[in-house]
Amino acid sequence: MTDALKRLSDEGVAIWLDDLSRKRITSGNLAELIDEQHVVGVTTNPSIFQKAISSGDGYEQQLEDLAARKVTVEEAIRMITTVDVRDAADILRPVFDATEGQDGRVSIEVDPRLAHDTKATVAEAKQLAWLVDRPNTLIKIPATKAGLPAITEVIGKGISVNVTLIFSLERYREVMDAYLAGLEKAKAAGLDLSKIHSVASFFVSRVDTEIDKRIDALGTDEAKAARGKAGLANARLAYEAYEEVFSSDRWVALDKAHANKQRPLWASTGVKDKAYKDTLYVDDLVAPGTVNTMPEATLEASADHGQITGNTIAGTYEQSRAEIEAVEKLGIAYDDVVQLLEDEGVEKFEAAWNDLLKSTEAELKRLAPSEG
Repeated sequence: MTDALKRLSDEGVAIWLDDLSRKRITSGNLAELIDEQHVVGVTTNPSIFQKAISSGDGYEQQLEDLAARKVTVEEAIRMITTVDVRDAADILRPVFDATEGQDGRVSIEVDPRLAHDTKATVAEAKQLAWLVDRPNTLIKIPATKAGLPAITEVIGKGISVNVTLIFSLERYREVMDAYLAGLEKAKAAGLDLSKIHSVASFFVSRVDTEIDKRIDALGTDEAKAARGKAGLANARLAYEAYEEVFSSDRWVALDKAHANKQRPLWASTGVKDKAYKDTLYVDDLVAPGTVNTMPEATLEASADHGQITGNTIAGTYEQSRAEIEAVEKLGIAYDDVVQLLEDEGVEKFEAAWNDLLKSTEAELKRLAPSEG
């Protein structure tokens, strides 16, 4: 076992776990990962909760109590998920305190069915922040067109946000703009900007999966030479945009008011193609001020044989642009790919949420007390 994760952490990359379950909390596993694997945060999404709750491990008693109270299935899910997030936030509280609120964070997502409804997303974000009631929570809002004004509104109310499902460079710039606008609203309202934090979850492996699929359909040697390059190139150019925005005059004014930068978070870092090294989206996306949220398999692979060789983003921008252009020259439209991925991302989370609704409803019916 190398200490690649310590080296990663020393390079300024915050290591977050992309998973949560009640068993992970109650068994002491999460605390162990914090102590031994340099984990300083946790992200969740509807798919993660669907998998955790469907396993049934640790949820039986709460489900029984909820069934006895005859709550709706939506209320049951919110009660179950917010308990897990609150408990994980308590475990991570020492990290939160030690990093002055930057890390030690746990993310929980608004109902994905609201992704195209700004007003409902804002209302849900406020409700989740109130329900979890921990300062080290991040409310996840998808980076859809309707999500952008919701981000501004929620940040403006002093609620910290994890913006999720970012695939395109243009949308990422819109997300940063929405964050800065939110900080400006919070400042005008007299709020303490030093208490407001945000990360922008930029998805990596899904870009390669979609573009590689189109490359394979072309089948030429020229096309095959472009395989597995777009995901990293896209993320590296996102970091270039981050550096630009957070050195602008607009940012300097907020920085003077003690605002925090919105850190880029590399999401979807599990490698889908076995032809690539399993630590690709960790080793090759090292830069200060970033977050890498990893599924457990990726975390373990990185701990075991990750190759952390310093900053692997600096000096790559020209090459990254050339790699995106090479894909475009093959007739694969970047804008088409990233829009498809955003649409699919929302649909996948909606499907997972609907599966969770169905399986939880079945459990509530099974556990409901008999009449009489």
